[in-house]
Amino acid sequence: MVKLNNFQQELKRELETGLSELEAREQRRALAEIHGTNLCSNDYLELSWHPALKESVERAVRDAARVGGTGSRLLSGHAAIWEQLEEEFAQFAGTEAALYFGSGYLANLGLLTALLKKDDLVLSDALNHASLIDGMRLSGARKIIYPHLDLNALEAGLRQHARERGRKLIVTESVFSMEGDVAPVTKILEIAERHGAGVIVDEAHATGVQGPAGRGIAVREEIAQHLAAAVHTCGKALASAGAFVCGSAALKEHLINHARTFIFSTAMPPYMAEQIRAAMGLARTMDREREGLMAKARRLASGLRSGGWDTGRSETQIVPLIIGENEQALEAAEHLQSKGFAVRAVRPPTVPPGSARLRFSLTSGIPDDELLRLENSLNSWRDNLRLSTAVARA
Repeated sequence: MVKLNNFQQELKRELETGLSELEAREQRRALAEIHGTNLCSNDYLELSWHPALKESVERAVRDAARVGGTGSRLLSGHAAIWEQLEEEFAQFAGTEAALYFGSGYLANLGLLTALLKKDDLVLSDALNHASLIDGMRLSGARKIIYPHLDLNALEAGLRQHARERGRKLIVTESVFSMEGDVAPVTKILEIAERHGAGVIVDEAHATGVQGPAGRGIAVREEIAQHLAAAVHTCGKALASAGAFVCGSAALKEHLINHARTFIFSTAMPPYMAEQIRAAMGLARTMDREREGLMAKARRLASGLRSGGWDTGRSETQIVPLIIGENEQALEAAEHLQSKGFAVRAVRPPTVPPGSARLRFSLTSGIPDDELLRLENSLNSWRDNLRLSTAVARA
């Protein structure tokens, strides 16, 4: 056995201490395979199980000249299929052009760091995804974090900096991943235009699920061509991988030349383009599945609210159950897991302190009777909790 040197010994102690501190705060995460009725999946249309998508992937791999990226697209990794797919996806997203990145995280980092400099101003919803937050940080731009969906605060921030030079960008998700609510993107765009600002919309949890043919909130609101950019990920409802930054042709060329996460990333293998194309084609036809998914979400949210649970402002396929304290959220998750539900507790820093929750991420194939059983299991857990609390106080 190799003996650790002094640095390694000290590093190991520091890391173990940090992990112990996370454990004490009930914030230590661990990897675990999902079992039971899956309520934490982003596979909203269940395309990852779809026979036609599987067949498309098998055919694409079989017919591919190569199954590796081999290099960045600016070196050896480019293939004609990527440009064809980008043109198709731009039409899907309602924009002039699109550029593919290896992940949604890379897309947001690349986009924001390529558009924002230290003299620019970015205004961000307080509940935006970590990839947006990190992109803003890495850009070095000045930041205003406005309270979630508080358009008065957003406009006040723009007024405060009205006379300053530099680019101004508003960044928001369309469907918020931890709340399940929808940003009023048309109103945000109107505010932006009054103040000479641009708008970036992350459609990650809307792509394939919201809007006509699953084309997103911006297409539904008929504003896609007026945005500075929209970001559509492929790893959720499209059951694939990567993401598209959609906008003008000039934006695409700018990103090819300035987005470091594009320039310095190995290309995805060409067969992935065929997988995304097939998934997009299937998603366009799945209006019945989308309508059924939204109906399930409405019934679940309504049933939970009728039972006195806090589901926030959810109006999509994401239904949060806001419990508050970390310990109770963990206990509720463990109870549901024992009943055969794959559920995870979401705790700070992913969500604000005091808002620990369960996040029910619904998919189109979940049976209605399982959702009713979920409600009953939650009510049973709460009744037992109240009884044990009363006994402890007696």
